[in-house]
Amino acid sequence: MSSHEIPLSRPDVTQAEIDLVVTTLRSGRLSIGPVLEQFEQSVAARCGRTYGVGCSSGTMGLHMALLALGVGPGDEVITTPFSFVASANCILYVGARPVFVDIDPRTLNMDPAGLERAITPRTKAIIAVETFGNPAHMDAYESIAARHEVVLVEDCCEALGCSYKGRPAGSFGRIGVFGFYPNKQITTGEGGMIVTDDRHLAELCRSLRNQGRPLPEMLRDPGHPGAGVSSVGSWLTHERLGFNYRLSEINAALGLGQMRRFDQIVEKRQRVARMYMDRLLDHKDLILPTIAPETVMSWFVFVVRLATSYTREERDRIIQGMRRHDVGCSDYFPCIHLQPFYRERFGHGPSDYPVAESVSHRTLALPFHNDLTERDIGYVAQTLDLMVGRENLKRS
Repeated sequence: MSSHEIPLSRPDVTQAEIDLVVTTLRSGRLSIGPVLEQFEQSVAARCGRTYGVGCSSGTMGLHMALLALGVGPGDEVITTPFSFVASANCILYVGARPVFVDIDPRTLNMDPAGLERAITPRTKAIIAVETFGNPAHMDAYESIAARHEVVLVEDCCEALGCSYKGRPAGSFGRIGVFGFYPNKQITTGEGGMIVTDDRHLAELCRSLRNQGRPLPEMLRDPGHPGAGVSSVGSWLTHERLGFNYRLSEINAALGLGQMRRFDQIVEKRQRVARMYMDRLLDHKDLILPTIAPETVMSWFVFVVRLATSYTREERDRIIQGMRRHDVGCSDYFPCIHLQPFYRERFGHGPSDYPVAESVSHRTLALPFHNDLTERDIGYVAQTLDLMVGRENLKRS
């Protein structure tokens, strides 16, 4: 391996998190315990919500959110084609139909005007994705959802610690979902978190994640269908179709340790993003992330775009060249509607969502993690210059 090998991403895990995980392992309580509760409270407080519900992934959080909101067969759910595929898959899990809306080329989030045009009598919900963690337009989506009396689900899986117009990601709409995969701002290894101010939704999601078991407080309610069930047998009482979407105490311990360092983690990521911005700002062949003044980013990834004159094939060769030089690089994201499964099932094709497709064909996700140095950034930028220069030579 080259001494300059720079991975695309890498989690920031310190001895403090390791110690907390070890303490949890030694406690003998490895599931549904106090560490998960602390982690849920920490994340909910960070985004100004009352309730947090930890789960096994952001994808499963979105699935439960839609189930808890009553979305099902015959319903339509509007979302973006420019996201990780889970944003749309969760709609299919509940039997609803995803309806895509093209994106704003500056923010890379759904175009608000297009969103409003897409609403029909069958629209039950909107899943608004904060692409690359950018919460731009969330207030507009919230207003549109309220005006049309549909539910707004905030897919904030990439946005923990970001804010828009003074409001933290996770605070928009009826319910929000975070993800904690290892490339996110914080990680639990695998995991996610539902956040909401609605107690009923939170309790329903807690039941859904735990095989449909009733919660103890539910059984104490005289009006609850499960009232009177013996507390001894309640573990084997299942009042609804549920799932094993629990987040273990071990995963929660890692997340709780990360949350205790959260401000430091965000500061590191902002520092790396500033170094990239400074180094690439004058690059004539690149379009850098556009961040509005009212937006604070905690930076999930650092994705640039090649200028509109470049083709997808040229972009792909640049990625391959970066990798040959031991620099992690990737396309981010391929459009959901052009994924083989979606094309086959729904008949989508090229040019259905031209802005998303144009952006998708020219994206370059550069190495991004907390401990990148100025030397690392310089090497990435020099390698990128070299690869772009080679493509330009082929044109001449």
